[in-house]
Amino acid sequence: MPPMPTFVLVHGAFANSFSFAPLQAELALLGLRSLAVDLPGHGFAATYPGAYQAPQDLAALATTPGVLKGVTLADNAAHVIDVLERAREHGPVVLVAHSRGGVTATAVTNSRPDLVDRLVYVSAWAPVVLDAAAYNAEPEMASVDAAALAGALAADPADVGLLRCNFRTADPQLLARLKAVFLADGTDDEFRTFLSTFQPDENLDPGTADDVARAETWGTVPRTYVRLSEDASLPLAMQDRLIREGDALTPDNPYAVHTLTSSHLGWLVRPRAAAELLAKVAAGRP
Repeated sequence: MPPMPTFVLVHGAFANSFSFAPLQAELALLGLRSLAVDLPGHGFAATYPGAYQAPQDLAALATTPGVLKGVTLADNAAHVIDVLERAREHGPVVLVAHSRGGVTATAVTNSRPDLVDRLVYVSAWAPVVLDAAAYNAEPEMASVDAAALAGALAADPADVGLLRCNFRTADPQLLARLKAVFLADGTDDEFRTFLSTFQPDENLDPGTADDVARAETWGTVPRTYVRLSEDASLPLAMQDRLIREGDALTPDNPYAVHTLTSSHLGWLVRPRAAAELLAKVAAGRP
């Protein structure tokens, strides 16, 4: 039998490898190997200012430096490539990206398609025509409550050189709006638990027009897109547009498309269905 792949999991904005712990447990119970990446400045390498603790000092939080200042998409891609080179010594690799992690996965596959046996986007940015930031101004994103995340901003990005949010806010209205965007299908306790795994900082580099998918490299890798039907952060209309654009770029290598009934984060809170889907991918049923 061919060797089973290693799933390399890439998180989204403000997240880290901790997000994938429940999914990795389900994958392990199915006999599947996985590792979750912490992108540079994430996980235990993140900045958690003392001002972010309780009681909070919002004035200090707005000015405290963070390690993500100056970190770029190229840094993220280089880190994942290093992980993939090591993982691929042990067999095939399936690169799985969620949310903003899709921008990193695209950059990685643009550069080193030889390291990825299959690329899986789970409601993730897979930029083809525009860069990821430009897509946010498109009609498919009109339903997104962009003001919810803006309301969580705790610093001027121009001052600190990064995105900083106060996910430990006690504002009930803001928390309700954030829950509606990210985990409307979860309980309040599940949402607060997930929010506690978020880190306050994210880098400012979502990529440029030079980082969109390239047919000659990215387009040669078999790929899967997992649509999240209840996602209010990356709406289904935008997910479908990204799929169409990818298929138009490489019509001879279209996406295998699946759908999970889930919000943006719900599939990670209740990951069994996602793990079973990835098991099919591992078995060659993309």
